[in-house]
Amino acid sequence: MNNKILLFAILSMTLGGGFCYSQQKRVTYDINQLLKENKMVKAYTRQTVKELTDGNKQGLTLDGILWLKDVNFKTGTIDIDLRGRDVFQESFLGIAFHGVDTTTNDVIYFRPFNFQTTDTLRRKHTVQYISEPDFPWDKLRKEHPLVYENAVNPFPLAEAWFHARIVVNADNIVVYVDHSHQPSLTVKKLNNRQSGLVGLWSSGLPGDFANLVITQ
Repeated sequence: MNNKILLFAILSMTLGGGFCYSQQKRVTYDINQLLKENKMVKAYTRQTVKELTDGNKQGLTLDGILWLKDVNFKTGTIDIDLRGRDVFQESFLGIAFHGVDTTTNDVIYFRPFNFQTTDTLRRKHTVQYISEPDFPWDKLRKEHPLVYENAVNPFPLAEAWFHARIVVNADNIVVYVDHSHQPSLTVKKLNNRQSGLVGLWSSGLPGDFANLVITQ
């Protein structure tokens, strides 16, 4: 009887692990093709979106938010290659998720103009989490200094491509840069939304995006 119970337990763990793994859905998105097929939605009528080819990277240059049409993101991992501009206070880019619309969403974004600064405080203002409209960056910085923003590790060059991995769990968010095993930012979510729109996010000068992969 004990051997049967043990065998059943082993089989349950094996099959259960396989089942959980099969439930993961990893999708690589060709954002250029999605744009051509009208499967990306501009958040603002006057947004600029252009196709980008840079070496082995095929992507988009854009400002504002560009939502993926008919994609409902819950929890999982968002991988993306990004490139901003080395212009002080004018280059911000990242990923918006759990969006309801253009004014209600969560964002993880970067300030590339702070990547190479020698100012140690500015370096800690490099990767940021916000939850609009209730928790914009200035409110979080004032009320919770250096909790919802941090330095990235490693530091990319200000105008170079870098890789971001954003892990969205039910109650927290973890950000990794350039395949580092050490997170650059770990924060608790600031709302109860568990799903919603997901898209490319840029403010100020246009940002570059390529190689989008979403695992749910």
